[in-house]
Amino acid sequence: MILKLETIINAPIDVVFDAARNLDLHQKANKKSSERIIDGRKHGLIELGDIITWEARHFGVKQKLKVEVVKLEAPYLFEDKMLKGAFKYLFHSHQFEALNFGTKMIDVFEFKSPFGLLGSLIDYLILGKYMARFLSAKNQFLKHQIEN
Repeated sequence: MILKLETIINAPIDVVFDAARNLDLHQKANKKSSERIIDGRKHGLIELGDIITWEARHFGVKQKLKVEVVKLEAPYLFEDKMLKGAFKYLFHSHQFEALNFGTKMIDVFEFKSPFGLLGSLIDYLILGKYMARFLSAKNQFLKHQIEN
């Protein structure tokens, strides 16, 4: 499944890019799921090659997700992929476009659950909506932090 979210933020592209890479802001944005870093860079800005293990609670279950930052082209793009976790596949592209009045932040989030057809059905019926809300809430938190 592929989700695409766009968020307009009234700030320069370099400010938005760095805020999106800021691990401290990321953890504050996801307090509802108790998301925290348990291995890898824990503070500051993520960089190319960083491998980070996150722990969070989703659907009442504590889960771990290990990701690697596989591409970084400041201030326009960074991408991470899952190395280990609950999904069969997960890839997240964070894209940034400068606008006359701010920055367009674009998330392209691709994921696939295990369990074949059943997993695809769960992605379509449940996880797609859940992940879209999760990413949107994080983006609105970042927007609020940057603009205020």
